[in-house]
Amino acid sequence: MTQWSGYLGLILQGALVTVELTLMGSVLALVMAFLAGLGRVSRFFIVRALATTYIEFFRGTSIFVQLFWAYFVLPFVGLSLTPLQAGVLALGLNVGAYAAEVVRGAILSIGHEQYEACTALNLGRWQGMRHVILPQALLVMLPTFGNNAIELLKATSVVSLISLADLTFQAQVVRSQTGSTLMPFVSVLVIYFVLALIISWGVRSLERRMARGLDGVRV
Repeated sequence: MTQWSGYLGLILQGALVTVELTLMGSVLALVMAFLAGLGRVSRFFIVRALATTYIEFFRGTSIFVQLFWAYFVLPFVGLSLTPLQAGVLALGLNVGAYAAEVVRGAILSIGHEQYEACTALNLGRWQGMRHVILPQALLVMLPTFGNNAIELLKATSVVSLISLADLTFQAQVVRSQTGSTLMPFVSVLVIYFVLALIISWGVRSLERRMARGLDGVRV
């Protein structure tokens, strides 16, 4: 029993690394999503072109290859990353590309009358976007952002390929040391499920809170 509690401790240590990866990767993905999403609706061609190139590149290539580039190839150009940094970079940029289209779609879904209201209030383009359009669009984005965060959580398992001791990596260690497949992978399954439930609950709570005072926005 003591032996199994020690192995469970290893898996929980891996869970902490997975949570760390998820949080930092989500922050990077959110930043990239808004930069690229807003870039896609920019009036300037060069900004739209750069945003589109980023989105299409990271959606059109494998996250495995992106991770290997971040960890194995970037050192050849003088940028060496730790496994954690490489994982955060690859996950954040990959998921951010998908979330960018969520930002763009949500902004475009806001009715034209809202833009007319900004003009009537003599708000500049950025002022109208910040104070009128984005608060409404963010409520539309939230459910899909929650899905993106859960996808990022599940995608953290790829970092085990570069020997980062995340949840999946530690489960493989326990399996190799004990010869048992059931215990470590049932534990991993339950932990991933619980973490996904926490994300879903958090997003729904934030959605309900933000919906107050925005009755005209339907989600």
